[in-house]
Amino acid sequence: MADKKKKPNIFKRIAQKFNDVRLELKRVIWPTKEKLAQNSAVVLVVIAVCAILLTAIGKGAGWVLEKVGFYKQNIETSATTTVPSLPDGVTVPSDSSEAPSESASEAETSEENAPSET
Repeated sequence: MADKKKKPNIFKRIAQKFNDVRLELKRVIWPTKEKLAQNSAVVLVVIAVCAILLTAIGKGAGWVLEKVGFYKQNIETSATTTVPSLPDGVTVPSDSSEAPSESASEAETSEENAPSET
């Protein structure tokens, strides 16, 4: 039978990975504060220049497209409205600008339901 190499315990494998990471980080040459500040400044300047450049290109292209007439679209549309049919016996007042007034029977019932002062 072939001799199989048995994997170590999962916790031992995780510990070995952390140990490898720690050893690798010891080999890293970390930048000085001055070099880090200089590199950060260069990155920020490049980002600002690219943002300005892309904004200028976008505005310029928009101006060209506007002058060519790409944004002018004269499409005439007509809207149609449909009025639902009313049930039998229901009428619509001819002058809709006036607010509907209470009928006499509604006014009487509202007075009857009001609390009396005695």
